[in-house]
Amino acid sequence: MRNNENSLQNVIITGMFAALIYLGIWVLRIPIPALVGRPFIHFGNTLTAVAILYLGYKKGMLAGIIGLGGFDILNGYAATSWLTMLEVVVVASVLSGIFCLMKYQNTKKNIIILGIVAGLTKILTTYCVSIVEALMIGTSLKVAYVAAFLSLPATVINSITTAICTPLLYFALVDVSGKVLKRAR
Repeated sequence: MRNNENSLQNVIITGMFAALIYLGIWVLRIPIPALVGRPFIHFGNTLTAVAILYLGYKKGMLAGIIGLGGFDILNGYAATSWLTMLEVVVVASVLSGIFCLMKYQNTKKNIIILGIVAGLTKILTTYCVSIVEALMIGTSLKVAYVAAFLSLPATVINSITTAICTPLLYFALVDVSGKVLKRAR
């Protein structure tokens, strides 16, 4: 999927992933009470990780920024959407960097490791984002640290889902896209 960066096919597939990421949040959203922000359980992070692994750094990151950031802008989270988009950049950078160190070998072991890394990275980035959100509303730094920590349950659930579902969805997608390409020839 890394051929001709600007081909119509690449633009369409990147847009399709952005739409799937948006829908992954919009369709299934389970709110969780928190001291900071309005977190909820969803599949947007999982689909973003799959997009990054399948499309590569730039297109996967773009799909995640459009999908997650677009959801935030259109659904009452516009003030902090920039933080969500920044999280996507961090997750894409970490995943792509580790995948590069793995020489882009998409073995089951490597993709499982990358799913776990995506989940753990999301916990760290969300903790940092929650601190910034708490500071944005005037909370002191010490209180922001504690409140951000106590607001992590939804993120931990999302991260566990990401760690489990990313490899499953990635290999299903690779299998299906490989079969489609074979039929097209």
